[in-house]
Amino acid sequence: MADDANPTTADDQSTAGSYVTPGTEFTRDDRYIATRITADGRDGYPVEAGRYRLVVSRACPWANRAIIVRRLLGLEDAISMGVTGPTHDARSWTFDLDPDGLDPVLGIPRLQDAFLARFPDYERGITVPAFVDETTGQVVTNDYAQMTLDMSTEWSAHHREGAPDLYPEALRAEIDEVALAVFKDVNNGVYRCGFAGSQEAYDAAYARLFSRLDWLSERLSTQRYLVGDTITEADVRLFTTLVRFDAVYHGHFKCNRSKLTEMPVLWDYARDLFQTPGFGDTIDFQHIKDHYYVVQTDINPTSIVPQGPDLSGWLAPHDRAALGGRPFGDGTPPGPVRAGEEVDPQHTADAMRG
Repeated sequence: MADDANPTTADDQSTAGSYVTPGTEFTRDDRYIATRITADGRDGYPVEAGRYRLVVSRACPWANRAIIVRRLLGLEDAISMGVTGPTHDARSWTFDLDPDGLDPVLGIPRLQDAFLARFPDYERGITVPAFVDETTGQVVTNDYAQMTLDMSTEWSAHHREGAPDLYPEALRAEIDEVALAVFKDVNNGVYRCGFAGSQEAYDAAYARLFSRLDWLSERLSTQRYLVGDTITEADVRLFTTLVRFDAVYHGHFKCNRSKLTEMPVLWDYARDLFQTPGFGDTIDFQHIKDHYYVVQTDINPTSIVPQGPDLSGWLAPHDRAALGGRPFGDGTPPGPVRAGEEVDPQHTADAMRG
């Protein structure tokens, strides 16, 4: 499945603070390391438990996809995970959450080090999520759109018992179609609003975003999930934007026709997923707000992080089960979050305090 030329998100750019070009429409860098980790190892990187480290930031919606998919499929034993801090400087995401500021497995202070280990003259954005080969310390790929699909299809031998099929073969064409529309108008649409360099560019992006959200509301008014009757890759991709909508996109990115809480169908849908194991337990609202409001200084030059909004409603009941559907199909929910990979409980308590 392609994501509109696999665009790089502004969350992941290596130059902190510079995102808006006056007078222009926001565009994205599509230059990714296209190497894949596959069951047959055709790109030189075979699927191998314990060999690769998934480097993520909980702030980034694109990395959040990989965190969710890894957890739903039960790949924790096969793929280790390193978590950067929520902010980055002009060079790279950094491991400032770890003791001495070093990733405990890779032994590096910056994700950039893994990119330069493989490509000494690397000049593109240092992006998350990224797979790093623990045996060499070199980055393998940062192609986030392909990474989650490969976790579903290439890593199946290492899935947990009862893992859901997030990319069922019979539904792939429809998943691809829906996910691409969601990407162009919603996942990318919020950035086209927030980083618009002209009124005309903003107005067009704003109209396109909310037209698609209205379309999604209509689609989800009669079915529990985006494609079929189970959670798929398409739901993961929409969720990571919706969960950030009121916290950052509504105000910071000027996506302010409606809050998510004012779009009843989408609000119920997002809460249904948030309360499903593997989704809400990956979300760190404090990291999300810190990233957008601190790093993106051309939008928020003071780097002041707002106290609001009230996020306690994420735990409120919803009626989505009345639409039927089986979240995990013939599978089962994932177990508790692995020790050491939990979201900071104080961050969760603060967000849900109301």
